[in-house]
Amino acid sequence: MRFIAEHKDRVEGGLRWGVESICVVLSEQGSPIAPSTYYEAASRPPSKRAVRDTELRVAIGRVHQANYGVYGPRKIWLALNREGIPVARCTVERLMREMALVGARRGKRVITTRPDSRAGRPADLVQRRFRPPAPNRLWVADFTYVSTWSGTVYVAFVIDAYARRILGWRASTSMQTALVLDAIEQAIWTRQREGVTDLAGLTHHHDNGSQYASIAFTERLAAAGSTPRSARSATRWTTPSPSR
Repeated sequence: MRFIAEHKDRVEGGLRWGVESICVVLSEQGSPIAPSTYYEAASRPPSKRAVRDTELRVAIGRVHQANYGVYGPRKIWLALNREGIPVARCTVERLMREMALVGARRGKRVITTRPDSRAGRPADLVQRRFRPPAPNRLWVADFTYVSTWSGTVYVAFVIDAYARRILGWRASTSMQTALVLDAIEQAIWTRQREGVTDLAGLTHHHDNGSQYASIAFTERLAAAGSTPRSARSATRWTTPSPSR
């Protein structure tokens, strides 16, 4: 409908494009539409949502411009509600996307998952099934970042999915392989301290970050008696009794 409205009455090569001729071309291109359908829709009054969106676009643009273009959806949503314009935050986000408006982002975006393009990516062994029947059947590992006044701090952790318990964690100012190595080291030590020396059947789930695909990470688990089976988003180790 928008395409027809934008191109009707256009003159090219001495010929004027009409609604009927545009509909013929669209039908030939696999998008059939009858001229009567266009005329009916064009004469139909706009819906309440369309009218509301038009009013909100004006208000959103005004608040965004008044604050030097630094306000994001959350602050614009709060500002509109303070002005007595009730609107949902998701509506503000949707309209800002349509208007190509964005707020200022503090600092640089931190990317923690950097997959190794040379590493293989077998199938996911977990398939979003995060409710194992017993402890030490599924460990989930990941790491995130926290912004501080002194810089960015990365925190790695290993969770036993059965009890949602953190078995190992480590914080560092870099995303080196040693960060995830120390976390899994503490997780293994935690279980050994509790008398668990047999981790047979353990599945270690993680993302495709290069830190988890490193040789050092795999060798560390092998040193604990693990035989790794790599997988995309999950790595499974059929573990006999650890050697230490």
